[in-house]
Amino acid sequence: MIPRPLPYKHLAAALFLGLALRLFFIHHFPFYSGDTFYYEALARNWLSHGVYGLFFDGQLTPVDMRVPGYPAFLAAIYALLGNTRTAVMVVQALLDLLTCFLAALLAARLAPTSRRSRMFTIALWLAALCPFTANYTAVVMTETLATFFTTLALLAFVSILERPSLNLPIRSLDRTGLLSQAGWWLLAGLLVGAGTLVRPEAPLLLVAAGLVLCVRWRRRADWPKLALAGLWMAVGLLLPLTPWAVRNARVLGHAEFLAPRFAETREDFIPRGFYSWTQTWMARFGEAYLVTWKLWKEPIRIETLPAAAFDSEAERARVATLLNRYNSNLKITPGLDREFAVLARERAARRPIRTYVCIPLERAVMIWFTPRIELLPYSGKLWPPCEKWRSNSADFSVTLALGILNFVLIGLAIAGAWRCRHHPAWTFLLAFLVLRTAFLTQLITVEPRYVVACFPLIVALASLAFLPRRS
Repeated sequence: MIPRPLPYKHLAAALFLGLALRLFFIHHFPFYSGDTFYYEALARNWLSHGVYGLFFDGQLTPVDMRVPGYPAFLAAIYALLGNTRTAVMVVQALLDLLTCFLAALLAARLAPTSRRSRMFTIALWLAALCPFTANYTAVVMTETLATFFTTLALLAFVSILERPSLNLPIRSLDRTGLLSQAGWWLLAGLLVGAGTLVRPEAPLLLVAAGLVLCVRWRRRADWPKLALAGLWMAVGLLLPLTPWAVRNARVLGHAEFLAPRFAETREDFIPRGFYSWTQTWMARFGEAYLVTWKLWKEPIRIETLPAAAFDSEAERARVATLLNRYNSNLKITPGLDREFAVLARERAARRPIRTYVCIPLERAVMIWFTPRIELLPYSGKLWPPCEKWRSNSADFSVTLALGILNFVLIGLAIAGAWRCRHHPAWTFLLAFLVLRTAFLTQLITVEPRYVVACFPLIVALASLAFLPRRS
C-alpha cells in the first residue's frame, strides 16, 4: 500500500512544517465551543466517577446524548497526560499528521502505479499545510478524530474496490479467497463502526458503498458477492456499536445504537416545528446565531431575520406574533411549536421547489465554498469589499485569502476527480461526497465544520490534478 520508493525527505519536512502549523493554531487561536463543555464533562465524569453522564441539579445522571468515542478519547488523554486542554490539542495535532499520511496514501492508491510516489508527495504537502483541518486541532471537538476515522475507512474501501478478486464469481474462490474477501469487508465495517462512535453520520460511508455495490453487482450471478459484502460490513458496523447499545438498554431502558438526533435527554422537549420552519429559509451559517442558538436563552427579534424568512407582510406579522409569545418567557411550548409547524408546512406547500431544492442547494454551496474562519477571530464578511477593507484590512485580507484557497483546493479536487474517473473506487468516492453533502443540508443549522472530515479526500483528489494528462 505504501508507495516505493517512499520519499522520506519530503515526509519528514512536510510533517515537521505541518506540526509547526498546528502548534501555531493551538498557541494563537485556541477555540472553545458549547460542545466542548459537554465532551469534557462526559470524559471527566466517566474517568472520575465511572459514570458516562452529566450533573443535573447536583445529581450525576447517565446520558446517551453524545456517542462515547470522543469522550473516551479525552478520558484516555486525561488519564495519561493530565486534565488539560493543551494536552488534548497537541495529541490532536499529532493525530491529524497521521491523517495527512493517510490522505497521501489515499492519493497514491488513486494514481497510476508509475505516479504513486509523486502523488503521495504532493498530497502529503497539501494535507500537512492545509489550514482547514489544522485549525480544528486547536478546539476540543470531534472533528480531528472523526476525520482520522473517515480517512482510514476511505482508504480501506479504495483498497478493497480495486482488488481484482472482486470481479471473480464467488463460486470460483477457494476458502482462502472467501475468507480474505469477508475479512476486508469486516475491516471496512469495523472502521466505520469505530467512526460512528465519534460522529453518528459515519455510516453514510457504508450507504455509499452499498449503493455502488448494488449497481456493480446488479446481475443475479453477482448477488452472492453482494450478500457477502453486505453481511460482513453490517457485522463490522455492529460490533463496536453493540456495547454502547447494551449499555443504553441496561442503564437507560432503551437500546440506542447512535445518539438522539437533537442530542436531547428523554425529558427534553424538542421544538421540531420551529426547526422545520427555519429549514424553509435558513441557508447561511451566521443565521444560526440569529435564531437557532438563541433558543431558550435570548429573545429572537423579528428585525434581525433575513427577508427570505417571510413571503409577505402578512406572514411577517404572523411570525412577529409568534416570536413575541416566545420572547415573553423564552420558552417554546408545544402549542407554539405546532403553530410554527403549520407555518412551515404552508411555506413548503406554497413554494416546494424553494424548500426541497433551492434551500438545500444553497446550504450545500455555503458549507463547501466558505473561507472556513468559524474558529478564527475574523468576520468572514467580504461585502461590500471597499467598505470592509477600509474598516478592517487585516480581517478582509485573511478572509479573502482563505476563501480563495478553499476555492482553489476544491477546484483542484474536481480536476483531480476527473483525472481518476476510471479508477474502480471513483463512483464510491463521488457517492460518499454527494450523500454526505445531501445529509448535511438537512440539519437544523448550516455548519461548514461538518465537511472537514472530507478534506483529506479533497486533498487526495486535488493532488491528482497534477497528473500528466496521459497517465
